[in-house]
Amino acid sequence: MPEIPVIDLSGLGTSAGADAQIGLDVVQAYGEVGFGYVVNHGISPDLVASVFELSRRFHGQPLERKLAIELNSQHRGYIPFKTSTDVNSSLEKVTKPNQSESFMMMNELGNDHPDVLAGAYLAGSNQWPEGIPDFKETLIEYHDAMSRLARSIIDVIAKSLGDDGLLSSSFDSPTTWLRLLHYPPQTPLAPADEYGSAPHRDFGAITLLAQDDVGGLSVRTAGETWAEVPAMAGSFVMNVGDMLSRWSNGRLLSTPHRVTNRSGRERYSVPFFFDPHVSTVIEPLPSCLAPGELPASPPLVFGEFLRSELESAYLKHQPTG
Repeated sequence: MPEIPVIDLSGLGTSAGADAQIGLDVVQAYGEVGFGYVVNHGISPDLVASVFELSRRFHGQPLERKLAIELNSQHRGYIPFKTSTDVNSSLEKVTKPNQSESFMMMNELGNDHPDVLAGAYLAGSNQWPEGIPDFKETLIEYHDAMSRLARSIIDVIAKSLGDDGLLSSSFDSPTTWLRLLHYPPQTPLAPADEYGSAPHRDFGAITLLAQDDVGGLSVRTAGETWAEVPAMAGSFVMNVGDMLSRWSNGRLLSTPHRVTNRSGRERYSVPFFFDPHVSTVIEPLPSCLAPGELPASPPLVFGEFLRSELESAYLKHQPTG
């Protein structure tokens, strides 16, 4: 596997030249490998550590406390162990549920928000656990900081792709997801097709992952082998999802990845997903099509695609009856 790229964001937002260079670095890295580390991103390490500590506290609660805020139809709350399955994976036939549990928060939208009033898909407010001091406040702080970082990254990618504003404007009211993941240790005798997170591609735009030092994340290389992506202090692992790959007409790679935890230890990770508004129509940017080149994929509405993915993967999203 090529060496996993490291993207230095220390100059992000300081000048047009610095942003242009970061954009070129990202497009090159994600056109060749599709995964990388981002460093000097400006997110406080103390804030990251606080989020991990709150994740451990949340997942350390009795099950009945967690089930009090079980995942709802707005995809917010507690996702119990072994209740999501990547059945839409094009990488292998997945029959076993993921060996993980998680807490999910999304955009905090009040009842007076235009998307809530319009009945937009997944629009709503978050569910919060009781009895964990500073949980809501810290996660909202982290979510908002990550949203600002991700938006800055999207903007430099858009400029590097030659976008005239269509891509960036799709994130003026983004769809955001912050997930506190817990992977209990898998038994050494677990079957080879049992995963903490089965092989998949992320379906959105970009993912920024904070992970502990337990290991278990791997990506599929161009040679069809799997390579480990170990933790790097002070970094986020960033990858491109299917929607950004579609926008770029395949120039940016949505790379398959998976998680297994046969370490004998508890694994925790915190992915942040930054996606366009649910009403966005995804199709290749004109700047990513050479003269005479045809789009590699047909247009789709992100919210409609999202609904089909969630309904097939999560018990709580499956239509009743």
